[in-house]
Amino acid sequence: MIKNLIGFFLLAGSLCACSEGGKQAAPDLSNIQLPEGYQIAVYAQVPDARSMCWGEKGTLFVGNRKEDKVYALRDEDGDGVAEKKWVIASGLNTPNGVAFKNGSLYIAEINRILRLDRIEEKLDNPPTPVVVTDKLPDKIWHGWKFIAFGPDGKLYVPVGAPCNVCISEDSVFASILRMQPDGSDIEIFAHGVRNSVGFSWHPLTQELWFTDNGRDLMGDDMPSCELNVAPEKGLHFGFPYIHQGNIPDPEFASKRPASLKTQAPEALLGPHVAPLGMRFYTGNMFDSVYTNAVFIAEHGSWNRTNPIGYKVGVAFLNGNNEVVRYIPFAEGWLKADGKVTGRPVDIEIDKKGALLVSDDFSGCIYRITKATP
Repeated sequence: MIKNLIGFFLLAGSLCACSEGGKQAAPDLSNIQLPEGYQIAVYAQVPDARSMCWGEKGTLFVGNRKEDKVYALRDEDGDGVAEKKWVIASGLNTPNGVAFKNGSLYIAEINRILRLDRIEEKLDNPPTPVVVTDKLPDKIWHGWKFIAFGPDGKLYVPVGAPCNVCISEDSVFASILRMQPDGSDIEIFAHGVRNSVGFSWHPLTQELWFTDNGRDLMGDDMPSCELNVAPEKGLHFGFPYIHQGNIPDPEFASKRPASLKTQAPEALLGPHVAPLGMRFYTGNMFDSVYTNAVFIAEHGSWNRTNPIGYKVGVAFLNGNNEVVRYIPFAEGWLKADGKVTGRPVDIEIDKKGALLVSDDFSGCIYRITKATP
């Protein structure tokens, strides 16, 4: 099993929503641990910053889980700080996920997908949301969603298990769905996925990779959370019968259908580290060793005796696209005394190749760059 490391970090408070404002007081980031030659700064402050996506005109959209709003950010002077911010939707039901296609922003609520058309032209006066589909379950447990468009042009939407561990009569739970951009042709792409809140497609193979959060209440050290690969439709990733590919569930393993074949994880990320957003690095700012590596935001454990996670890790792949190493890249959201000061949620890459990391605990989005010699 791949070990997880911990560190320390300092944070700043949240910022009120506004359409435009000056630069805010930045937190002290002097002690953050990064590879030599890299640095971190605050890109923006957004309350409960969760999933992120880019628009076509350089707008960063940010979803929420605890609030009911969706934000839009712009760095118009190119200084690495988003000096403009808009609330473009409000009154929504846990709008965690955001995705962008053909000029429209897609927003995932608990039970439906909305769309804001031509939004980058209307940030000052956002349009009324269009309902793409309202056919998703309304269960709150693992109901918040990360969404993204795949290389096939379809929208991928996870539906988490409505429980810690259970067998649901409705096969839509513990799955990843996909649908046409207009909400039609909804189908299950992957089964046996307890709770994925982050996925991306390999830039060369175009295969879907996703994080999955392991079940609780089996002790501090099992099962591990996972990084998985789904090269095709219809695969089953084990939940609730087997965890991390080799640990039978104490209650449900005996109920596993005899003919069911399950997929083993590509990598074990650690018990209860709660991996959420992930991205393949396709920028050109970082050292070449990071090209096509997988950056993963670990939200951190909530019920472990000694907390772990609370960092950004990086998984390196070999020529066969197998994970050969998983190590910390940015750590410090967990201090040495066990105090939690931040919880990474999602990762994006800007047009210059910098890494953006959202943090719903501190209400910050950080920008990690390689320092200029």
